[in-house]
Amino acid sequence: MSEQRESDELQDTDNEEERNLPPGARTTETPLESDTEPASDGEEAESMEEAETQADLPDDSDVTETQRKENVGNSTATVKVVLVPEGHVMTAAFAIGLSILELKLHLASELRVPAEVLQISLDGRVVSEQQSLMELGVRPNGSTRMELSSSDPKTFPLRPLRPPEQDNMPDVITVRVQTDADVFQEVVVEIERPPQQKAFLGGYRHSVTGAEYHHATAQTQRKRGPDRGVLVFSRDTQTVELKTQDQQCPVSVSTQMTGVGCYVSCVTDKLVAPGHYLTADEYHDRRLTAVITLQAFARRWLARGEVCRLRSDRERRLTWQQLQERRRRQEKEDQLSDRRQRWMNPQRKEDFNLLYHALEKWRSEEEQRINSSVVGAERKAALCLLLEQETQLIAAIGRHRIAVEHNNYDKVVRTFLNKSAAPHQWRSSDGRLLEMDSEHTIRARELRDLYNEVNLSAVTREKRLRVLMDLKHTVKEHECQVTRDVVDLIDREVDLMTRGVKANSLEGLRKRISTLFLQFIKTPAFNPEVAKLLKVPQNPSTLRKDMFLCSGCQRYLSSSDFSPCASVRLSRCADCTGLDNIGRARDDSSCYKSILKRLRADEQLLREDNKIPFLLQVEDVRYLIEVVWASRSALHGSSDLYNLVFVRWERDSDWSPWNCILLSKEETAAHLEVEDVHRAYETTFIRGIAHKHTLARRHFSQINIMSEYLNNRPTDALGNQLVSKTIPMATGKHSAPASAR
Repeated sequence: MSEQRESDELQDTDNEEERNLPPGARTTETPLESDTEPASDGEEAESMEEAETQADLPDDSDVTETQRKENVGNSTATVKVVLVPEGHVMTAAFAIGLSILELKLHLASELRVPAEVLQISLDGRVVSEQQSLMELGVRPNGSTRMELSSSDPKTFPLRPLRPPEQDNMPDVITVRVQTDADVFQEVVVEIERPPQQKAFLGGYRHSVTGAEYHHATAQTQRKRGPDRGVLVFSRDTQTVELKTQDQQCPVSVSTQMTGVGCYVSCVTDKLVAPGHYLTADEYHDRRLTAVITLQAFARRWLARGEVCRLRSDRERRLTWQQLQERRRRQEKEDQLSDRRQRWMNPQRKEDFNLLYHALEKWRSEEEQRINSSVVGAERKAALCLLLEQETQLIAAIGRHRIAVEHNNYDKVVRTFLNKSAAPHQWRSSDGRLLEMDSEHTIRARELRDLYNEVNLSAVTREKRLRVLMDLKHTVKEHECQVTRDVVDLIDREVDLMTRGVKANSLEGLRKRISTLFLQFIKTPAFNPEVAKLLKVPQNPSTLRKDMFLCSGCQRYLSSSDFSPCASVRLSRCADCTGLDNIGRARDDSSCYKSILKRLRADEQLLREDNKIPFLLQVEDVRYLIEVVWASRSALHGSSDLYNLVFVRWERDSDWSPWNCILLSKEETAAHLEVEDVHRAYETTFIRGIAHKHTLARRHFSQINIMSEYLNNRPTDALGNQLVSKTIPMATGKHSAPASAR
């Protein structure tokens, strides 16, 4: 009875809802219109469940013919309406039980015209308004095609609200839904189109294509949860509410004991035995033991971390030391290999100085051996033999030097021509390298190319004649004795080539042509770009200002022919100095040059504007090493010049002869880590270093260009140890400072 009552109530409710719905929307599959919202998923599910329920119900005698007709009338069909005479097609889903009048009302609202002027035709005949779609032969889930015209087309023309180009997809589609394992149901779904353009409520718009990308929160309505019947957004939820309420324990509690006239059951009683009593001292001792245990584990964990860190630091330090040792060993091997290569195949002046130095060392050792081993006539004979061997070795070195200069002649000439033909270069403000060719550089490049073609040996007779004709036309542009000689030699070679003379016989003639043409190229009147590369300037005023007298060869030479040195005046030219070194001292300055080069590189990294290392020359570094520092390391006394370097004494100050220390490469890394030298070294060592700094300051104070860099603050007090004395010159190559004489 209760189930029947509930079904009756649900049926009454459905009837009331159907009364409130518009016509055509009272069926399970509601006909969708373009201006209505699509049915929700819940409604579709309910309709499918209702259809399945109806399919499962057996045929009963209670189901009447009228109810069957109503169920069939509630089925939907697809109606395609053709607008006459435009030919536009409107598609919609309608219940087949609806009348033509209701269809007219719906189409009138869609087209926004009065329903009285609309006429619906089927197969060419006008359909009555009282007929329904089912009476016209439309079957459930079927489709039909009708024509719609207007009785007053001028006043009320039939035009769709949306233009045809916007109808890219049909208004109604039929979807086949599987409701069971082998059961399928066709559902008519109407496509809803927005009645107006969606407003732009925030997002991004592509500047090129115009595509809009909207924010989801701005374009999508918030999904609301089901109503729980409780007001959750209320001020009362944040307000404390106090109330008084009595409570009663669920178990009766009493302290009544068994007595006369009163019995209390002891079934639920528990027997409790007293445990061990824990005093305050025992409690604190237990807490202290737990704390100590925790601290022990924590300290063990920290100690393991510290040990791992120390181990990694040690391994990293050992690896670094191995790398440094390997680098020093490799550098030492490279130095020995380079020195051996310079001995075996000398190519530069420094290489020949190394040979003469080795020759002098060998001669002095042999002389000492002879003087210590033999006497009298045998000694004189041994010395004469030694002199003869020395003479032969000097002659062999001289012949090798002449051969090297002859082989390097072509390289020197090629370098000279490339420098004259190089374009002008400079750096722009953004750091780019800019190049510019002038008419003089282009002329120098043409002469260089022609000179290279003239010196080609393996060429054909026709190509040689063409090169000679080009050379002849080039030199004939200027009239002088050199050009006339070149033209005569060219004519002579052409005449001999036409007579069939072999190329080997013409080698001397071609050499004369090449030499005269090189002289032609080096003349500034014919090649203005070489004026900046010539040793003798073309301006007489510049020539008078830059000329100095050589005390050795008694010639007036330019300053570029003298060896630059900050502590020595220009007295002898470089050639005289080299000859004197070969004949007397035979010293090798390559080690001092490498020390100066490394000093400049290190200071360039530390500070770019430090000028003192670049003012010093090789002779100045040699004076510092031999006279001031006695060619030994300040710490351990190492005397290997190839292993000594100059570093700063106080690392926070710029390098200078009075702020430096000579150390080996192994000692340099440890010294550079010292922050305060006065705490790291002993007082005696510090005073010895200060004494050497005073000697260097006294020597370089006599040079005008170095005096402006001297520190004017007074020297640290050194007691009576800084006494001005004459510096003994063991080698006899440097004179003592004037202030110490």
